[in-house]
Amino acid sequence: MLGRLRPLVASLPLAAVLSAALALPAHAAGGRYEPARHLSAEVSAAGAAVAVPGGALGRRVSDRVVRDEAAITLGKGGVAHVRETIVYQFTSPGFERTFTTRTHASVTEDRVWKIENVRASSPDGGPTRTSVSSSGTTTVVKLTGGAATGQHTVLLQYDVRGAVAQQKQTEEFRWTAVGGWKVPVAQARATVDTPAMVQNINCFAGALDSTIGCTQFYTNHTHTQGVFSQSQMLPDDNLTVVVGLPAGASGGKAVFERRHTAATAFSVNGVTASALGALLLLLVGGVIVLYMLRGRDARVVGKRAAEGDQAHVTGEHFEPPNGVRPGQVGTLIDEQADVIDVTATIVDLAVRGHLLIEEDDRGTTGRLDWTLRRLQRPGGDADLLRYERILLGALFDGRDAVKLSALGGTFATQLQRVRSAMYDDVVEQGWFARRPDTVRSRWTIAGMALTGLGVIATVVLAVTTDLALVGLAVIVAGAALAYGGQYMPAKTARGATVLAHTIGFRAFLERGALPETDMPSQQRIALFSRFLPYAVVFDVVDRWARTVEDAGVRAEGADNLYWYEGPAEWDLSRFAESMRTFTLATSGSISQSRGM
Repeated sequence: MLGRLRPLVASLPLAAVLSAALALPAHAAGGRYEPARHLSAEVSAAGAAVAVPGGALGRRVSDRVVRDEAAITLGKGGVAHVRETIVYQFTSPGFERTFTTRTHASVTEDRVWKIENVRASSPDGGPTRTSVSSSGTTTVVKLTGGAATGQHTVLLQYDVRGAVAQQKQTEEFRWTAVGGWKVPVAQARATVDTPAMVQNINCFAGALDSTIGCTQFYTNHTHTQGVFSQSQMLPDDNLTVVVGLPAGASGGKAVFERRHTAATAFSVNGVTASALGALLLLLVGGVIVLYMLRGRDARVVGKRAAEGDQAHVTGEHFEPPNGVRPGQVGTLIDEQADVIDVTATIVDLAVRGHLLIEEDDRGTTGRLDWTLRRLQRPGGDADLLRYERILLGALFDGRDAVKLSALGGTFATQLQRVRSAMYDDVVEQGWFARRPDTVRSRWTIAGMALTGLGVIATVVLAVTTDLALVGLAVIVAGAALAYGGQYMPAKTARGATVLAHTIGFRAFLERGALPETDMPSQQRIALFSRFLPYAVVFDVVDRWARTVEDAGVRAEGADNLYWYEGPAEWDLSRFAESMRTFTLATSGSISQSRGM
């Protein structure tokens, strides 16, 4: 009989432990503690090695807090002085306790509790070496050294700032007196001594935001001390005590710190407001500068544009306004030496007798093309400007003739030289103080550099400070500088006057009206041809080419122009369409890069 009972007796501790373990989840969910908890603790004390669910993190059941008593004295300034007596059952050296010392009070602020003056002692050889570390919302106090096994008592002392919050008519002290353990706590008790009579008290057990009351809480007979207790706390459970006092009883205040987030990084403060103000001044100043520069051009054009609104014909000869040539006109108006300005210069060189444009017979060649032939004038090249010489040299390159289609892919590199010479020319004419492209490039590069610096500054400032708006202000300033730089080339007073005459001349060309003269038809066609390169620049080539076409149709025997020859069966009635196609094809060929 005894032999049969031994297995049963031997199995009793294990059965008890299993029963306790099965009961734990239900108790944790309900926040109440049943006798099964006490049974599991007693069995573990007998030496059963069973892991505790709910965060024991691999410790044995016997590794626990037997008793945790916190004596809190609330002093001046709301500083709480804590003397915590911990009776701990060790199965491994040391222990640690985690305090929640930071919570989010708003989008931009955290409420913080500052733990200071941490120290520990032990009357029976427990761990006393302390280390404090903070990370995120928690502060961990770790004790090491001393005995590694058995039951020992540790006296942990520390001060807490920020546990008192002022309310309308009262101040409230709230603190997690016991908690943050990774092991069970058999018995927890806390007392709070206050400098004034307690108006109300409360306590909560479980999670930090738990609304479940603790086992017991009351005040002493003088109402200057609150007493709180809780039994059988699970790992990670807390005993939070709350004491209400008259307003100003301790003089303490809650401590808030600005939380660094995207919202705070881009917040408006004194520094960022100053930066935004400086940006506004910069933008306003830039607008004023542009107004002064551009406004002068507009005022001169308004006053003197009418002077250029005429045919500019002296006797039987065409005299361009201020002697300005088509390529110069295009560069002066928009401050850029465009491809169309170069195309207009090619047509102008043909009209002036430096080259001949021959339209190939599409029926013979199978495609639309033109041949450019170099002509030698009796006066030579004395009337050519520097950029025109560079253009002629680039077109023919020692040849007498060249197909327009052959320029595609080869002329693009020479085009940059021609355009650069055109920029130099407008400076030599005294229309600009500096090359427009150089001015634009400098401002654009400075703006892009400033924008890049602003991007880097924004990232760095957003990560480390609340001044990211300063970086954004720099980005906006850089972008404005790069954009405004396109309008920074400034004409001189002389350049503004020439621009006014040129604008007036454009109005004349846009009307397409010809002065009535008694000159011979061929002479009349030659005179009107001189207007055509300017029409190319002003984008009225269709209208003016048709005007030349009409003059040619009325002339007897005028099948070609002295500077433009069509194929067989071609006459001037087709000139307008041929001219429109030629200007488009020329612009495409001279700007086409190799490999396209």
